[in-house]
Amino acid sequence: MHRNDMGNTILHEIATFDRLDSAAKVILNKAPSLLGMRNKCGETALYRVVRYKKVVMFDFLDEQVNQLFDVYEREACYYKLGGATILHAAICSEHFCLALLIAKKYDYLVNERDADGMTALQLLACNRQAFGIGEKYSFIKRSIYTRLSTEHKAIEREEDKKCYRVPMVESIRKKKQRYESVLELAKLMSDVSKRQEKEEQDGVAQAGQAVAKVAESSLFLATKSGCTEIIDEILKTYPQAVEYVDSEGRNVLHVAIKYRQMQFFDIVEKMGTPMRRLKRKITHQGNSLLHMVGVKEDSEIADMRSPALLLQENLLLFERVKNVCSAYFSEIINEEGKTAEELFTKENTTLRSEVNDWLKRTAENCTIVAVLIATVAFAAAYTIPGGPNQSTGYPVLLDQPFFVIFTIGDVLSITFALTSMINFLSILTSSFLLHEFRRSLPQKLTLGVTLLILSVSMMMLAFASTIILMIHYKERWTKIALSSMAFLPVTIFAVSYFPLYVSLWKNFNYSLRKLARAFPRCKFISGRPRDSPLPSSSSLHESESTKFGISTSYY
Repeated sequence: MHRNDMGNTILHEIATFDRLDSAAKVILNKAPSLLGMRNKCGETALYRVVRYKKVVMFDFLDEQVNQLFDVYEREACYYKLGGATILHAAICSEHFCLALLIAKKYDYLVNERDADGMTALQLLACNRQAFGIGEKYSFIKRSIYTRLSTEHKAIEREEDKKCYRVPMVESIRKKKQRYESVLELAKLMSDVSKRQEKEEQDGVAQAGQAVAKVAESSLFLATKSGCTEIIDEILKTYPQAVEYVDSEGRNVLHVAIKYRQMQFFDIVEKMGTPMRRLKRKITHQGNSLLHMVGVKEDSEIADMRSPALLLQENLLLFERVKNVCSAYFSEIINEEGKTAEELFTKENTTLRSEVNDWLKRTAENCTIVAVLIATVAFAAAYTIPGGPNQSTGYPVLLDQPFFVIFTIGDVLSITFALTSMINFLSILTSSFLLHEFRRSLPQKLTLGVTLLILSVSMMMLAFASTIILMIHYKERWTKIALSSMAFLPVTIFAVSYFPLYVSLWKNFNYSLRKLARAFPRCKFISGRPRDSPLPSSSSLHESESTKFGISTSYY
């Protein structure tokens, strides 16, 4: 039988096209043995169909395999040389609707392992994009997403694509179908995870499984990736999986802290009894949970957030884990001879140096802007619009309403600018101690940026008032257009600093909560009715800690 350079037969090549199923039927009538032939990659035509996500061709070839082959030959078509199955191929190619179809039809493939010892559930647990982690929708897209129906066929074939559809709506529909298919697939495969976990822990493999090495627990992989949906399904099916310990002596809490997946930490914390046991676990390297805060994540993807936010997040995480663990674990020394605090300080030395430089540059640049704004506002106070009356010395436009707006805007602009400048100078003269990066310095930076934005806004308000006063005899649309254009710099300035501003604003939320606890009867500060109880310290701590499970805005 003729093959190309890759060892593909004619059936391998036709299998990559959905519309050639009739041609494949003619070929198989003459040479049915082509179904069992493999290329140089060890792939059968059926495996290649799944890898290329061709649903129509898969239905046809799968039917032919069941008709022409016996049980042994039939199962061989579902495997690639090395152990990977068509279910692995469907998950790797991210066609989860097809993967769900395969898992329902051939459930025995769920426990099969590939050449790396990975099951299909473990592969799915590694795929963050499958669950849309890190993907954000606008308000309009979120509204469409919640209202869309996915009752029609989840697997879209060629004939379904002929009708006209709105591109954006269909894109959102496909994402919703994909997400629902992933959830159903995870639920289906988690039903066998209990047996799989038991086999891994006991060192027993089922007959017929080719295990190259012991793979990590699906729960561990899901924790690393942050796939809470898989975590929930595994814990529902097999709650004992939370007690799993890997070859390094780490439990799931060690992994969750190392990879900053604190949403799983929250799940275990609510479980109560397992949390009390797991938080006492020490790894083979002598690391406690508190040590893991200082252990760097094994990731090749650079974090693009500002170094100040990264260091602040690490400090807040260290504070939270320290509150969970007892004081005894703060004094534990690992194999490197370091306590958790010493390890944390060492691992964040470079980051701390970067934060010093970043804060100084930011404060210096903002100080220059604040001085310029104050200078312009100060000069504007002595060059009032319309000029003074030569006989009385009073402003000519004193009786105009917009003159009052000009005066207030100019005074507030210079006030905010000078206050902002003093605030940034306090950052430059700071000692930059490690604990100051947790709240003090970020709060000062947030306050300075806030005052700077307000100063620019007031200056533009004064400028718009001046323009309107000078052309008050013009048409109304002219006033609106000119005043609107005056606020364009403010808008650009605010949008540029918005990601950083949102990330730093949580410091003020923390301060307001502390102030609310200090004045429990103050309705304005607490934001609660006087007759409603304030949250306990544990709930305050929990609400603060949940932010570690949310992706911070990039800057």
